[in-house]
This record gives sequence, structure tokens and C-alpha cells, in this order.
Amino acid sequence: MIGPQWSPYAVADAFMSCWQTKYTYNVLRPVTYIQAVIETDRLPLLVTPPFPEYPSGHATQSGAVATVLTDLFGVKAFTDTTHSDHGLTLPQTPRTFRSFDEATTEAARSRLYGGIHYASRNTNGLAQGWCIGQVILDRITFKH
Repeated sequence: MIGPQWSPYAVADAFMSCWQTKYTYNVLRPVTYIQAVIETDRLPLLVTPPFPEYPSGHATQSGAVATVLTDLFGVKAFTDTTHSDHGLTLPQTPRTFRSFDEATTEAARSRLYGGIHYASRNTNGLAQGWCIGQVILDRITFKH
């Protein structure tokens, strides 16, 4: 394998593992619990996906990808200019990260802030993703 051909492996394996876990444990989303027990008319900041909460898919996939990217490129600082380069609304200033893991941790945390996941589900999703990424690295040889 040469270059970023890792993506079908890391992303696909993380996605399959995440969804297997989601339907094994079938955990309620925060908004479902809050509306049932605390405040019936409470709405989250983001639209809540209609499938089980645990683990965070964003965290699981991001963890797997960050593991493989770090192996390929090392611990590198980078700037994400996606929002400014493509004219997306609302415009956002570029984000700078010290590593792929730092960006991954922020991506996972965003799901907590949006009311989509509980904090521990993001943490567990990251751990699951990092593990999957390491399995990919252990089984596939990449030429640098």
C-alpha cells in the first residue's frame, strides 16, 4: 500500500465496529432520557440521529483515522481550512491543531456539546477507534 489508501480500511472497520456496538447495547440518546425523565419539551442543539447513542460514530472513526494518519505522517501540526476554502456558511476561521489526535479529540467533544452523546461515549468511541487503527497498522504494511 502506498499513501492514503488506508482510508477504506480504517474508516470501514471503525464504522462496522461502531454500529455493531450501537445495536449490541442500544443506549438511549441524551435527549430521549432528558425528555422522558427531566424536561419533556427539551430540545438539543443539533438534530438527534435516530439510532442508538453508544458509542460515538464520529469519535470511533476519527480515532481510527488519526491513528493511521499519525503512523503515515508522524505527529504533525496542521490547519483545517475546510470552512473557509469552500465558502460554507456560517463562515468559520481556520482551525489549527498540534496533531491528528488533538483534532480527533475536539471532533468527539463537539458531539457532547451538541447534545448528541454523553461524555463517556465519546471517550469510549475514541478508544475503540484508536484500537481499530492499531489493528489496521498491525495487519497492513504501508510504504512511506
